Amino acid sequence: MKFTGKNVLVTGSSRGIGAEIAKSLAGFGLKVWVNYRSGEAEAKAIQKAIVDAGGKAEIIGFDVTDESAFVEAMKSIVKADGELAYLVNNAGITKDGLAMRMKAEQFMAVVDANLKSTFIGCREALKIMRKKRFGSVVNIASIVGETGNAGQTNYSASKGGTIAMTKSFAIESATSGIRYNTITPGFIATEMTDVLKDEVKEAFTAKIPMGRFGNPSEVAEATAFLLSDHSSYITGETLKVNGGMFM
Repeated sequence: MKFTGKNVLVTGSSRGIGAEIAKSLAGFGLKVWVNYRSGEAEAKAIQKAIVDAGGKAEIIGFDVTDESAFVEAMKSIVKADGELAYLVNNAGITKDGLAMRMKAEQFMAVVDANLKSTFIGCREALKIMRKKRFGSVVNIASIVGETGNAGQTNYSASKGGTIAMTKSFAIESATSGIRYNTITPGFIATEMTDVLKDEVKEAFTAKIPMGRFGNPSEVAEATAFLLSDHSSYITGETLKVNGGMFM
């Protein structure tokens, strides 16, 4: 794929889908900034894997819920590289529980980690990218932001908000040559799904027309497409990567 920009920040990229996105983008020639909050060893391992494969990567540790830390991190990237061409807001958490038993603190913890942090990233990216009138942002949401899910009122709200917010950023930034899009993964085979019992996996798989969980690489390739020059006339879009589970 073709990329006009030179570098990308991927939040929450020390493991899981984020790590696969980081490795995929490095494979297309971008310098990748691998973000982590507490998993420094894992982030270094991803950096090493990228460099060993001939790519370019740096690690950058900060908590995406800490506004000042997020802002300073993005400034340090621009200082080092002269630009921030691409951003993938991937970092997030879950704190599942039935709505009737969910405390407001539990709800807001997920909204802050998933939605507020994505807002901060999108806002700061707009400030940086508009100076060169170029840039692309992909926000990683979730199928449950479109469908809802029992036990995930907070997570669904945060991801549904991400979808709507992305469209608003897309409208505000379009004349500046900056694009914002969302990806909504379905059930993807990661460390989080590996712990599910076989009968639970089978029940979910039965609802997926393609009959299987997705691979992190499939989310990564979709992310690369939406960042790249090949999607230059696409903004405000929500790309479903879910095997047909929700159309």
